[in-house]
Amino acid sequence: MKAAPSINGDLAARVAVDTAAMEWTASPSGTVWRKRVHLVGPAESGQVTSVVRYEPSSTFHGHNHPDGEEILVLEGVFSDEHGDWPVGTYLLNPEGFRHAPFSRDGCVLFVKLRQFPGRTREHVALRTESLPWEPVRAGVAVRRLYAQAGFTDTTRLERWEPGAPLGRVEYASGAELFVLDGSFRDTSGAFARGAWLRLPPGESHSPSTDEGCVLYIKEGGFAYLRAG
Repeated sequence: MKAAPSINGDLAARVAVDTAAMEWTASPSGTVWRKRVHLVGPAESGQVTSVVRYEPSSTFHGHNHPDGEEILVLEGVFSDEHGDWPVGTYLLNPEGFRHAPFSRDGCVLFVKLRQFPGRTREHVALRTESLPWEPVRAGVAVRRLYAQAGFTDTTRLERWEPGAPLGRVEYASGAELFVLDGSFRDTSGAFARGAWLRLPPGESHSPSTDEGCVLYIKEGGFAYLRAG
């Protein structure tokens, strides 16, 4: 299968995308739409990171998940034959997982596909709002979503209080950030809800936030990404 033109396939480049300003594009399902911020490989079977919108009463055909899938429900209720997953749900569907997703009333998701190889990965389904915020330093708290021995990637939600003294933040193994609420800035710009950033291994920044913010943060995932 012919590879599609890559989207942000240069893994050595720092990338920032405002998904709120992007247009929705069609998927093979006529009622499921997406905004792709990363794609390497074939258009419908490559590695991809995207924001996905299900219209009300939409369905997607049953399918497997080679190299796994990660989902964070941003709005509405996402469903499959395994359950109903409301806003705030975090799902890690490992290699070999199969489902036929749908949404009765519509939903918006943050989705990462084919970036989680390994059949020994655990299946994870968390209602993040029920997890405690764990303070890690002044003005910063986390909700831990995924970490497993034998795999380099970790995923968490991180909350920065207004005016938190964040200092210099280093990402030795690289990181992806997605702003879920509020906003922050650093020397490269300002980032509000819907902003996606990818910082290569060894990158650092000095963020600040006046209003506070909540972010999805993945570290160590570069080990499983392909350049394109």
